[in-house]
Amino acid sequence: MTVGETSRGLLELTRPVNVIAASVLTFIGAFVAGGVAGEPVAVLAAVAATGLAVGAGNAINDYFDREIDRINQPERAIPRGAVSPRGALVFSVVLFLGAVALAVTLPRLAIGIATVNLLALVAYTEVFKGLPGVGNALVAYLVGSTFLFGAAAIGGRIGPAIVLFVLAAIATLTREIIKDVEDLEGDREEGLETLPIAIGERRALVVAAVLLVAAVAASPIPYLREEFGVAYLLVVAPADAIMLVAAYESFENPTAGQSHLKYGMFLAALAFIVGRVALELSV
Repeated sequence: MTVGETSRGLLELTRPVNVIAASVLTFIGAFVAGGVAGEPVAVLAAVAATGLAVGAGNAINDYFDREIDRINQPERAIPRGAVSPRGALVFSVVLFLGAVALAVTLPRLAIGIATVNLLALVAYTEVFKGLPGVGNALVAYLVGSTFLFGAAAIGGRIGPAIVLFVLAAIATLTREIIKDVEDLEGDREEGLETLPIAIGERRALVVAAVLLVAAVAASPIPYLREEFGVAYLLVVAPADAIMLVAAYESFENPTAGQSHLKYGMFLAALAFIVGRVALELSV
């Protein structure tokens, strides 16, 4: 393998799109908690730590899954030989150390969140991934916690970030369950014990829908607490509608349902940005 092929393989291990997405969510968490202009160094450290941690977690997951991937995902970096298992492990450790070095410069709450998340990333594949619903819940927590981490990094108002964390985590959990329903046949053939396999397809979808309704019911809290104004409501309301329709749609078409749910999640995150911007302009 050439240096270029190995470099591409290492980059693939990190899942760059996931790294960028998680980093953006951390930035949004900092922004909605009080803006980023006052603590630019802390925001940059939090965003970079998030990216490194997510990249490290994806790399370590590929290391643990290397034997399964030889069958199911032979085009991935380790199975095709672009990166050796040992190389992937060392690369992951280096990224984790970089994330830790950045995280320890932040306030205590941010350090606590980072510690829990780093441990969860390492344990996901070997401990939680095969447990019905637990792996989904852990992924949901990790996605939502990026907002909390961003808010904690600047020591800002944690209230809006908590609501955003709850909305994002529950919406992600709903989407993960729907995706498991979509992949039901393949997961059953591979011997996986996902939630739809454990309790049944329809019951799993009912669980997902109930969770999403609870999240939507919580979405007006920032407005009711007067943390954001009407501008927030004007954006979050259609986001809620899209997500509810997506949950209903998933009973007939899980593929379309989980895809549309993702759009609702993005719009909900935008609602918090709009709410924060409107608040800044009104001051």
